[in-house]
Amino acid sequence: MTITSSRTRRDATENRAALILAARVMLNRDPESSLEAIAAEAGLSRRSVYGHFANRDELLRELVLTGALRVATALDSITHPEPAVRLALIAAHLWKESDEIRVMAVIAVRSPLKRYTDDALRHLRATVLATVEAGRDAGVVRTDIPAARLARLAEDGLLTVLEESTRAPLTNEEGHRLAMQMILSTIGFGWREANEFIDSHDVLALEHIHPLTEKAGE
Repeated sequence: MTITSSRTRRDATENRAALILAARVMLNRDPESSLEAIAAEAGLSRRSVYGHFANRDELLRELVLTGALRVATALDSITHPEPAVRLALIAAHLWKESDEIRVMAVIAVRSPLKRYTDDALRHLRATVLATVEAGRDAGVVRTDIPAARLARLAEDGLLTVLEESTRAPLTNEEGHRLAMQMILSTIGFGWREANEFIDSHDVLALEHIHPLTEKAGE
């Protein structure tokens, strides 16, 4: 292998990574961002984009799939003996992992692109369903709605929080708490009960999930 060919491959890898990062930044600002705008953000020409992606849709597919895999991998390791705590942890970590890709997270599961993320998220969705069923067995999750539907409603509730954060910005603390409130209310908690539940479990504290983040005013 020559030094030139090695450098060329390295440059191509770096350019592809730069394009994906630029797309994440630009599409979070404006989901309709053009290839020209994305390329400019990456410091590249539009022509150079076609060396990596045939068109804008292909770049979007790569971006949403990468994001879905990142989220699924991060949430796959969440465990806790209490089903309601486990669901709240999933909500809190989803907020954390979607911190920089909230618009794309919504696009990934509420657009035709969702077919590219379904496989990556299948295990996570199965985990949520199993946790809902475990909570029903333990008497802490509502039983008036079928478990599968309740799991889907919980997912929709979390996506609503992400959408809201794009319309009216939420602080990290606000989003962290709202995500947990949303999933707890979906499974049957009243709003006071949900807040008391969150406050009574240290593992759900912002500082536990975001160890480098301080609460506002502290």
